[in-house]
Amino acid sequence: MAEIPQTVEVDADAKTRRFVFVLLENFSLLGFAAAVESLRIANRMANRPIYTWTLIGEGGEKVSCSAGAEFNLDGDLEEMLRDDVMFLCGGIDVQAATTKRLLNWVRREARRGAIMAGLCTAGYVMARAGLLDGKKATIHWENQDSFSEEFDEVELTKSVFVMDGNRYTTAGGTSSIDLMLKIIASDHGEDLANAVADQLIYSSIRTDQDTQRLSVPSRIGVRHPKLSAVIQMMEQNIEEPISPSVLAKDVGMSTRQLERLFRRYLNRSPKRYYMELRLQKARNLLMQTDMSVINVALACGFASPSHFSKCYRSHYNTTPYRERGSRSVRLSI
Repeated sequence: MAEIPQTVEVDADAKTRRFVFVLLENFSLLGFAAAVESLRIANRMANRPIYTWTLIGEGGEKVSCSAGAEFNLDGDLEEMLRDDVMFLCGGIDVQAATTKRLLNWVRREARRGAIMAGLCTAGYVMARAGLLDGKKATIHWENQDSFSEEFDEVELTKSVFVMDGNRYTTAGGTSSIDLMLKIIASDHGEDLANAVADQLIYSSIRTDQDTQRLSVPSRIGVRHPKLSAVIQMMEQNIEEPISPSVLAKDVGMSTRQLERLFRRYLNRSPKRYYMELRLQKARNLLMQTDMSVINVALACGFASPSHFSKCYRSHYNTTPYRERGSRSVRLSI
């Protein structure tokens, strides 16, 4: 028989709070499930329904997550109740899911004073609606390049979640748990939030000061301080690449020593590694924005479109124009 967990006392006069989850087509199941499970467990630990939730979306019938599972919706995009909290749930191809009707509805609810959150890539919807102008926000690291190019009026961070006034955004994945624990703690105290974290086997609660990606040493599997410093400089200078000689000088090495360091740990030259970083950003911009190929090339440090196309084809075995075409086909399916 399962052991009944010890409940946490909450204010008996606290009102039940309702969350409205707006499921976009191809939404991330993990981000959504993590948020809902946090609310469910909070109710269990409080031994009463301090939270309720409903699922809505365009059409009000069914929607599929990015893993292919289909969800029945409770309703269409209708007027929310006064104290409802809106959670937009995004995933892959968020641009295609951001329809005119959705944007108009989101703006209308924002004018009515709704608290609004964007899980995973749904911060894009909020930005398109103009609701993040002049505010801090975050989005999944894979979408950061395209987001910053399109929405320069938003102060984009690399945090796992951001709460700026009544606008919340998360980086996706398990960051939904961190945001929900923050909300639960604010509503009912740290004891309840910690109890929910324990039930989730979530032993390291992150704050809005934590970044979403692993450190450079963790990502590359190498803990060499000078190598990490050079890679970090490369990642921060994509549009205007720094020459290997300058990179080497900045960390107190010769160019030849830097070459040997990259060959030893990454089996490629600094120049090749830098090129791969730039091409990776270029692919993200081609797949996630409507920027012209020329502007993508410039944003990734290529002065010549022909040189960009040649390098891109060599690395990805296709041209930037065909890559853009494949995106159009994928979004139309």
